[in-house]
Amino acid sequence: MSKRVIITGGGTGGHIFPAISIGNALKKMDSSIEILFVGANGGMEMTMVPQHGFNIKGVTISGIARNLSVKSLLKNLAFPFKYFKSIQESARIVSTFKPDVVVGVGGYASGPVGRIASKKGIPLVLCEQNAYPGMVNKWLAPKAARILLGNEAAAKHFAQYVSKTRVTGNPVRAELLQGNREAGLAMLGLDPQKPVVLSLGGSLGSGAINHAWEVSLQTILSADVQLVWQCGKRYHEALKDRVQAHPNLRLMPFIQDMANAYAAADLIVSRAGGSTISELILLNKPSILLPSPNVAEDHQTQNAMSLVNRGAAWLVKDVDADKNLATTTVELVKDAAKMGALRNGIQQIEKHDSANEIAREVMALMS
Repeated sequence: MSKRVIITGGGTGGHIFPAISIGNALKKMDSSIEILFVGANGGMEMTMVPQHGFNIKGVTISGIARNLSVKSLLKNLAFPFKYFKSIQESARIVSTFKPDVVVGVGGYASGPVGRIASKKGIPLVLCEQNAYPGMVNKWLAPKAARILLGNEAAAKHFAQYVSKTRVTGNPVRAELLQGNREAGLAMLGLDPQKPVVLSLGGSLGSGAINHAWEVSLQTILSADVQLVWQCGKRYHEALKDRVQAHPNLRLMPFIQDMANAYAAADLIVSRAGGSTISELILLNKPSILLPSPNVAEDHQTQNAMSLVNRGAAWLVKDVDADKNLATTTVELVKDAAKMGALRNGIQQIEKHDSANEIAREVMALMS
């Protein structure tokens, strides 16, 4: 009888892409393994996962709103009912599929599915991407068979579970390692003699980063620095009308070929999600990080500080971005010694073959 694994979680690409990478690694190790994903109804995982060849089922769950508004209050009042329903749905899925192991990658759906797994005595593996653990993983940690950390700074939050905790890093898309600088420069139409800054706001874009570039664009362009500004699909049309074309500027809604874009860049400007941190470490990329203040427990700041404290990145706060982002970027990318120090700092951080390390932990539990 073939082995069966449920991988559960989602909500953002930072949870979904690692989950898919784990699924692919398990399949490479044993093609007979049956894998079922479980996500949140309405979540982006419900469309993304099938595009990568995996089956997925949904449960009725959503998160708890932390801001004060009527909409948030109504959402929180509905949470107990949604949670109870998701527990029933999770119980049916687990009873029908009969997994040997359940892997929770974070996100709302991993809560009820992980809870059912622990009650049924099914080994539960938790993957925590961030330096500060999410609420679901902290809640499930006592019942987990393994706690696998994407960021070593999270270890102190699981100190009481040290015997079942290890750092594996976060799985990143394997194709990112195939990037080529010359191909990236050609793809973007850039001058190889000028510095290249790659600004990432995610597929949806970052309003704060976009505004900071818009109000100070001349500072970076007049310094003869090339800016590849991935602004996000929802911002692109408006920005395209307002931002004047310039030989040093590439304004893009989305970058399909991230491997070559990363390879072309001398410096990355980005939010500080767990997956982004792992990509920067794996690719040895100097960066300026702008942690999003709109995330649970301000975990992006802690992600960023895990690099800053090791001399592997610089930090600019959202509130200072309009005033400081462009000047800080020029100061750094034009200074070979400072860039060298950042490259040295990030090269010193341990690299992991994360997807395969996690898959091996899962395989060990099944055998």
